Amino acid sequence: MAAKEFVRTDKLKPGMMLAENLKDRMDRVLIPKGTILNQHQIHAIFQLRLPGVNIGEPEPDPTPVERPVEVSKEAEENITKIREDDPAKVQLSDSIKQRVSEGIQYLYNDTESDTFSETSNNVTQSLLKAINDSNAIAVDISSLKTSDEYTFKHSVDVATMSMIVAKRMGLPDQDIYNIGISGLLHDMGKSKIPLEVLNKPARLTEEEFEIMKQHSVLGYRILKEKDDFSPQIGLAVLQHHEKMNGKGYPMGVTAEKISPYAKILSVVDVYDALVTERPYKKGMSQRDAIELLMSMSLELDIDVMRHFISSVILYPVDTIVELSNGEKACVVKNNPDSVLRPTVVGLTSGRVYELATDLACASILIM
Repeated sequence: MAAKEFVRTDKLKPGMMLAENLKDRMDRVLIPKGTILNQHQIHAIFQLRLPGVNIGEPEPDPTPVERPVEVSKEAEENITKIREDDPAKVQLSDSIKQRVSEGIQYLYNDTESDTFSETSNNVTQSLLKAINDSNAIAVDISSLKTSDEYTFKHSVDVATMSMIVAKRMGLPDQDIYNIGISGLLHDMGKSKIPLEVLNKPARLTEEEFEIMKQHSVLGYRILKEKDDFSPQIGLAVLQHHEKMNGKGYPMGVTAEKISPYAKILSVVDVYDALVTERPYKKGMSQRDAIELLMSMSLELDIDVMRHFISSVILYPVDTIVELSNGEKACVVKNNPDSVLRPTVVGLTSGRVYELATDLACASILIM
């Protein structure tokens, strides 16, 4: 075999060496180069729907790095014994991504269109079908990328994640669908914000931020003029920046006056804004965003937050992580009630670290 050779996913076999780091779309290393692939890692590559990977001797790095850790026999046995697949995640095919991208751009570019409502319904149906087809109850936003334009991408992210949260909460199908439309259109008012404010490649001044804050009212007015949308959808768009403690906008209402749809949109909207890179800020890591979200218990609905956090997979099963005790470990099981602390197996020691439940692991963190 040459130094590096592209091998189709369906031709991968245990014992092949990965020539390049295998990363997700958020540039996280899932399997480091130099890894001798096992059956579990090949299965993970299948799940990522990659056409193939480069196999062979990895090229040396310009700076010295640690040699890949060899997996002990005990580790292999424990990984096989304990490993559990992650819950089904939303999968958007390329054709759905294109359809959704074209639809959302059409909506934001022409709010007066005669087919505005029809297009909104079609895009939401496409997203909901993708969720139902895979029976998804989890989401990895790095796989949702439908547009390079922030407002469009953000709208699809919020719609999809909000429907997942609603589904996890056991809401009726009609509510899940309405929440999807609410998420898709929650920033529609930004189409009426002056472009010099909307597209400013730096932080807004106080005066500019006051203009930007009008987008929730402007979005509500756009939908109010249309007869095809439930009043609950318009109210969600109006209130998605309200906070439980009354410190949100535009009305400054407290928890009991915020619509259930808006409580869901608010949590998802904050998270997606935190992890998304903008011209004036780097996106947070998903871990840091979850930790910040958990600190906002006075502003966001606790029940919604709990269901949202349990739907986010920070460390996909088969990811290699480094622990604070210096050992590299393989993620073998995620814990929905403690997404920051999955179950991992030390690659050298073979030790099973139940990070969420074992008091002996209380001081051990994923670095």
